[in-house]
Amino acid sequence: MKKLLMTSLAILILCMGLLYSRNFIDSSNSKSKQTLTIFNWGEYIDPELIKKFEQETGISVIYETFDSNEAMLTKIQSGSTPYDIVIPSDYMIKKMKKLNLLKKIDKNKLKNFDALDPKLLDKSFDYNNEYSIPYFWGTVGILYNKNKVPKDLTFDKWNDLWDSRLKNNILLIDGAREMMGIALQSEGNSVNDTNEVNLNLAERKLELLHPNIKAINADEKKMLMINNEATVAVVFSGDAAAIMQENEEMEYSVPKEGTNLWFDNIVIPKTSKNEEAAYKFINFMLRPENAAKNAEFIGYATPNLKAKELLPKETVEDEQFYPDLDTFKKVEVYEDLSPEMLQLYNDLFLKFKINNRQ
Repeated sequence: MKKLLMTSLAILILCMGLLYSRNFIDSSNSKSKQTLTIFNWGEYIDPELIKKFEQETGISVIYETFDSNEAMLTKIQSGSTPYDIVIPSDYMIKKMKKLNLLKKIDKNKLKNFDALDPKLLDKSFDYNNEYSIPYFWGTVGILYNKNKVPKDLTFDKWNDLWDSRLKNNILLIDGAREMMGIALQSEGNSVNDTNEVNLNLAERKLELLHPNIKAINADEKKMLMINNEATVAVVFSGDAAAIMQENEEMEYSVPKEGTNLWFDNIVIPKTSKNEEAAYKFINFMLRPENAAKNAEFIGYATPNLKAKELLPKETVEDEQFYPDLDTFKKVEVYEDLSPEMLQLYNDLFLKFKINNRQ
């Protein structure tokens, strides 16, 4: 009898142990399902919106940042982190599609998709927006101190940057596509030009800009322009808006020859472990009040028409940040160039930068 009782007790303990283990596993799985991992550019969302999303949904957000599309791609390909939401730029979305890294977007799960501006949808990098949802968009242009540049310079054309009166006063974007694109467009060519003669001539033209260059940098240009340590800068439109809020002497111009129309879109990578939470986040960001709050915080143009109605009138009526249809006819989206051609762009830009230091 004693032996039987001991056996029964052992079985009971074993069963309780198994039940506890199962509950622990279920609890762990449940907890993992309540985590959303986001991979985004630095300082590219209003932190209050993340808190609001967590409070509304009970989902914990793990937020990581990258500083270039290429760095982001390398991390995604490594598969080391199962990101649920990533926000790459236009040409990189096309590349990620080719590499089979993205899940298709189920539009039946989306709310407020119809609030997105039709002219910002169905672009060459993702026709019919099968894999991506617009997050922010904008242009590349020229920011200048209207009180410190010659009065006849309005920067309505890229060639104004080469004016000799701007010696040691211009800040440039540290990006091959942007700077090579400016040199190409200044000569009437496309930002996606693949003619090697045109590309080499564009690099030589950039070298003629050396005397006017103060620095080639990234985020540092914001404080330099705010503090009037430089008078002219090639910038993204959102950076221009942020700087203009701090320094009323600044103006932003989109040159008439055209410019790059860029998009940063939300995608769901195939590594996602919580697709349900990813759609909750997308729908949260598509809500007009949230999209408007994010646009006010970041300074970039929102693709959400209902959100635009909630923004200050002077913001949405500023055609430098929300271009009219005529301007839209002249802008170009970066195409996903071949690896060989992209390498040529990078090599020529590196040559330009090295020669600028000499």
